[in-house]
Amino acid sequence: MIKSKQFILVAAAAAMLHTGAALAQDSLEGLLQEVKAARTAEQQTFQQRADQYNAAPADQQAKLLTDAQSRREALSAESDKLSAQFSANELVINEADKKLREKAAALGLQEVFGLARQVAGDTASVLQQSLISTQFPAKAGEPSRDDFLRGFAASQKAPVRAELEQLWLELYGEMSQSGSVVKYTTKVVQPGGAPVDAQVIRIGPFTAISEGKYLNYLPDLKAFSVFPRQPPPEFMAAAAEFAAATSGYPAAVVDGSRGVLMSLYVERPTWGQRVEHGESVNYVILAVGGIAFLCFLFQVAYLIMVRMKVSAQLKNLGKPASDNPLGRVLMAFKGDGNSIEQDADVAELRIAEAVFREVPKLERFQAMLRLGVAAGPLLGLIGTVLGMIMTFQSITESGSSDPKLMANGIGAAMIATVLGLGIAIPLLFANALLTSLSKGITQVIEEQSAGMLAESIERNRRG
Repeated sequence: MIKSKQFILVAAAAAMLHTGAALAQDSLEGLLQEVKAARTAEQQTFQQRADQYNAAPADQQAKLLTDAQSRREALSAESDKLSAQFSANELVINEADKKLREKAAALGLQEVFGLARQVAGDTASVLQQSLISTQFPAKAGEPSRDDFLRGFAASQKAPVRAELEQLWLELYGEMSQSGSVVKYTTKVVQPGGAPVDAQVIRIGPFTAISEGKYLNYLPDLKAFSVFPRQPPPEFMAAAAEFAAATSGYPAAVVDGSRGVLMSLYVERPTWGQRVEHGESVNYVILAVGGIAFLCFLFQVAYLIMVRMKVSAQLKNLGKPASDNPLGRVLMAFKGDGNSIEQDADVAELRIAEAVFREVPKLERFQAMLRLGVAAGPLLGLIGTVLGMIMTFQSITESGSSDPKLMANGIGAAMIATVLGLGIAIPLLFANALLTSLSKGITQVIEEQSAGMLAESIERNRRG
């Protein structure tokens, strides 16, 4: 029975050596499945040999045990021989590597290799961020461009000729492709997250366009993605024109930072979003500015029309009309020509009354514009204070002075200030224009009415 157990253990050890050499290391899941399959096979083999041993006669059992022990000893001797040969080879390799390092040091190659590794490490970071990598994806079973350079830079062994040539090829390829415009097909991640094959136009390592839209490079995925928000219309028009060009030198948008500026540009909030971010005070500022601007438009149109009618009335002072201020003032003078000298004071007061009656219409809405000029900066100051309150509140809630947290409130404060000044400055010029137009018309009315009164008095004196 003891011999039977020894035979079974020897057979199991031989089976494990045989099956263990066939295990694959593809993945953890595959390894687990292969281990389970090997264990099942071992159990079956073990049971088969145990049944065979138990079924054999006593003399055959002894022979089977002897054969198994002989095979074990032979395998053990072969294993010891291979181990000794492996150790000897290790010594030979170490000695050869030592001689190689000595020769390399004598030739000054260590500095060259060190420089090559440094260049490889620096270039690996550039290639990882370079959108040119989408045009040259890694083949199956081979490392990508930046992975090869990182491995080359981290290696402590002397590089071989093939590795140095590969380093040169990667450097030259990046330089040559940086000055080219290429159209090719690659994976593009859509805004919904689904990758699709699309035709891409690459402008050096700077900008990429697909179907008239600008693309963002994802270094981790080594793929393009469509910007969720595209640049302004002039950028989109340039992209469409560049994509449709077949010759010549069409204009194109080139991001010298290789996508960083474009990413910041498309994430820039619109004016509507900025106003919405600044709370309700921004809407109050815009409402005040909008009302004042509408009043300005109405009044400036009225004054221009009145000025045209007054100019027409100046050409025909003998026939005053009631559709303009000058005509109404001239019609207000109804003194008796025979007693004009005695009624001069009364006529002058009557004309002054008519002029004063016309002035309010001519100076209409100027007070509203002056109010907007004064209220705009004050409302902007209120928005600034609210923005600073938001900033301090975010600092208090987070317990840190992170610039990103502070930028939110400061941005809201600055937008309110800009809006306040933005309505005050134009309204200041608008009020000056209305004042100039109204004073010009008033001066014409006063001059013509006074002249008409003096002319009538002088004509009466001469009989």
